[in-house]
Order: sequence, then C-alpha cells, then structure tokens
Amino acid sequence: MDLFSSELDGDPEGGTYTVSRLGAEIQTLLREAYGSVWVAGEVQRLTARPNGHRYFELVEKGEDDAVVGKLDAVIWKGDFLRIAPVLTRHGQALAEGLAMRCRVAVDFYPPHGRLQLHVKEIDPVFTLGELARRREQTLAALAKLGLLDANRARAMPDLPLHVALVTSEGSAAYHDFLATLRESGYGFRVTLLHAAVQGIEAERQVASALAAAPTTGAECVALVRGGGSKSDLAAFDSRVVAMAVAECALPVLTGLGHEIDESVADRVAWRAFKTPTKVAEFLVARLAEGEGAMTVVAAKLARAGRVATRRAEERRVELGTRLRRAAPRALERGEKERMVLAWRLVGAARGRVATEAARLDGRTRLVAGLGPERTLARGFSITREASGVIVRDAGSVAAGERIRTTVARGTITSRVEEP
Repeated sequence: MDLFSSELDGDPEGGTYTVSRLGAEIQTLLREAYGSVWVAGEVQRLTARPNGHRYFELVEKGEDDAVVGKLDAVIWKGDFLRIAPVLTRHGQALAEGLAMRCRVAVDFYPPHGRLQLHVKEIDPVFTLGELARRREQTLAALAKLGLLDANRARAMPDLPLHVALVTSEGSAAYHDFLATLRESGYGFRVTLLHAAVQGIEAERQVASALAAAPTTGAECVALVRGGGSKSDLAAFDSRVVAMAVAECALPVLTGLGHEIDESVADRVAWRAFKTPTKVAEFLVARLAEGEGAMTVVAAKLARAGRVATRRAEERRVELGTRLRRAAPRALERGEKERMVLAWRLVGAARGRVATEAARLDGRTRLVAGLGPERTLARGFSITREASGVIVRDAGSVAAGERIRTTVARGTITSRVEEP
C-alpha cells in the first residue's frame, strides 16, 4: 500500500499530500496570487556569489531599529547586470544598509522549503528620497538634543601634534593621510583606531572608535574614508555616527571623500573637508602657522627689548642735561635723583629684556621640538642622491650610484649595490 497515495482509504479529507506536492502547490499559489509586486525594505547580509548572483535579506525595521519583518531575496546575474548601471547613474550601489523599493516575483522553492523574492527592478528615486528622509530625521533629532554645534565648541589646539585617526587600516584614505603628514617634516604622532567605513558594521565600529579617541591622549580626531556612492556613505548620515561625532570630547575633522554632498557627520563635525589629504593639509598648515607666529613673537620681543633700553638711555641723557642747567644745590639733589631714576629705568629695562628672553628661549625650544632634528634623534634618517635630491622611492636610484644618509650625528656616504 502507498502511504502517500491521494486515494488513501479512510482519509476523511480525501487524500494526503506529499511534501513535494504541497510545496509545488504553494509555489503555484504564490506565483498566481502575487505575480510581480513592489516591496520596500533595507538590504542586509548581502553576499555576491562567484556566478554573479546577489543574495541578501530584505528587512523592515521598527522602533529603535528592531527588525519586524525579513524575507530572503536574490538578484540573478542577468538582472543585476541590468540593474547595477541604473543605480550607478543615481550615485548608488547595492550595499548593506541600502533602503530600497524593488519589484519582485514571490517564489517558493520546494526542495529547500524556502520562500524567496526574485528582484527584477530597483527604484533609485525611492532610495534617494529615503536617504534624504533619514538625513532630515537625524538632523531634526540632533537639533532637538542641542547637538548640531556641540563639537564645534571643542577647543582645537594651536599645535595639534597627536591625532587619533579613525578609518579602515590599509585603505587608500589611511595611506594618503599619513603620507601628507610625513612629508611635512613635523613630528606628528598618529594613533590609529581601525573601523569599517561602509557596510553593516560601519555604524557600530565608527561610533566605538570615536568614543575611544579621547582615551588615547590625542588632541583631535581625523575621521576619513576614500569616497564612494551615496549608499556607500550612508553610515555617515546615520544617527549613531552623527551623535558619536557631536558628543566626542575632541574636535573631529572629517574627510569623507565626496565632492558634492555633505553628510550629517560633516554637518556636526568641528570642520569638514572633501578628502583625507585635505584634512592632513589643514593640520600641517596649522602647525606651520603656529611656527610662523612664534617667529613673529620672537622678533617682536627682541625689538621690544632694544627699544626699552634705548628709551631708558635717552631719558637718562635728557635728565642729565636738565640737571646741569639747574642751580648748584638743585643740581646736587637732582644728580642723586637722576642716578636713582636712571638705575631704576635701566634695571626695569634689563628685567623686561630678561623676561622676554626667557619667553623667546621657551618658544625656541618648542620650535626645535617640531623640527626634523628631533625626528632624526629618534632613529629616523634622510637619504639624498649625490645631487642633493631626497630619495623617496628605492626605484629612483641605480646600482653603483653614490648616496648620502643624514642621521642625528652626521652624514654617511655609501654606494648602492642593488636598488
């Protein structure tokens, strides 16, 4: 007897389904009932397969970003090759966290017992509108909490030598930022706080890094990435990251690699720049400005000392002339007063010169601390070609060429055996 026969005797329902048959009927019912429908949700757990298909979960979030609905979805390779250029033209890309409206076919696959959405089309206008809506909601929430200008109230040091760098380690943004600081010749100290800058982990990791930055002893924070589509930059429009920037105890400089749009993180940062390199250039310029200001102050102090001494001498001569014209008794009394006053003036001038000289010496030591000599003393060196040009790339010198290497206490001349 066939246990799965639809003619099973004694079955009050007139038959028993096999699993595959029931699955097939569910599949048919879903296809007939829904056909092609539009559904909105957020992309999560995106996976790109070697065969070109894209698998992900389409989720709906409720209050506090809690997931209240979730369906498996797929974009077959052929559909993706058609959809991707449309997204690109609107500055978007299929990525985790992307809020989208898509036309789907609802399908059920009996062998796996899985309901799945087959994405046929994506509405990029909806995505742009959703990103704008979330952005405005975030800005409104920050304004209500009084956080829009909170980070700009932080004090930026005149000489910010210790920087906390928040970015993805090894990325182009990471290398561009550090290269610009190194080439300046100033003794910057950089503490890297690695964080994903796009994808599902970006919000949490960036916020965590910003919270940790003040504990490093840094004087400011550089939050940078190498640009991307609007959807790639979605994390920097999120409330989590925006609040982390606004509430950071250090001034935050952003360089998120976009030429046109301003993210919410840019809006609440101490100052926003277009690229990571621009952030580094600002820090270098600030140190150069500080160094220049110290040079000016030193010159003013020196001039002030000379002027004070000259004025004291002129006053002494003037008093001497007036006293010589006075009566003998007055001259005698005046001479004593003149000498006392002259010594007081000279003493005051000398005291001011000594004070200003001490200040100048302090400034000089600070300037020296910023110079390359201190860097050389820590074990670094500068290598030049015979012509004096600094060697920045091993490929720029040839075998047999003479080079000179400057260290903290002298210069070493050598010959290249193999570049």
